[in-house]
Amino acid sequence: MAERNMDMNKCPMPVQDPDIRNKNFDEVALGYTYDMAVSEARRCLNCKHKPCVSACPVRIDIPAFIERVANEDMDGAFEILSKSTSLPAVCGRVCPQESQCEGKCVRGIKGEPVGIGRLERFVADYHREHSTETPVKPEPNGHKVAVIGAGPSGLTAAGDLAKLGYEVTIFEALHLAGGVLVYGIPEFRLPKAIVQKEIDNLKAIGVSIQTNMVIGKVCNYKYSCIFSSTNADCNNSWSDSFYFGSYFGNTDNCKILYGTCSCRLYNSYTFGIDDR
Repeated sequence: MAERNMDMNKCPMPVQDPDIRNKNFDEVALGYTYDMAVSEARRCLNCKHKPCVSACPVRIDIPAFIERVANEDMDGAFEILSKSTSLPAVCGRVCPQESQCEGKCVRGIKGEPVGIGRLERFVADYHREHSTETPVKPEPNGHKVAVIGAGPSGLTAAGDLAKLGYEVTIFEALHLAGGVLVYGIPEFRLPKAIVQKEIDNLKAIGVSIQTNMVIGKVCNYKYSCIFSSTNADCNNSWSDSFYFGSYFGNTDNCKILYGTCSCRLYNSYTFGIDDR
């Protein structure tokens, strides 16, 4: 076990100098270096009851992945993250950790909490820059799922379902996948290249993304389940079985689940899927 770092404050995030960043739109936060990440990870106490995990919307085993970072096993850390999240580089940057996982961190009682989001970002970036492995496409289970909307909720649902062997197709009305991640968050906060890489990883495990597909103009398809995740700029007044039946064929034996633009509704699409 790595020696604990009992510093009361988290390692500061390196950022662009104000006199430089006021002349560009590049990402302001530069990310931890390798040594910074290892040092910050060693601030984690690996608590028995793991309050940070219960505060995480997707229930990442936070102490486990941080322990891997503390022991300089970055591949192991990424593997743990990947079990629970399909968008680690995105969530590490824009997820409100201060009111979720870090808000419950025991180290925050008498000091600053562990920089969980910063470590998640580091692990995702490190893997993207150093890994030569190709994502493995899971064995298909013979069931198809349609996801409407390629925003954070739709991408998260698609990634988790693809890992379970479902054949997932995302229908996106706009010309780029990403939703609010692409159209609502500025480049200096979340670079578009980061979002695109996460989307490419989903495609590598079998997720199909069809853009410029406005529901109402889609051909007849047969799916075991439809997940609607259009809430960023649409209301759900039209979201009923009649609507989907009109454009996806008979939905009598098809589960229709609804999400929002947030990854927070993780459990909204996992219940009831596996019972067909």
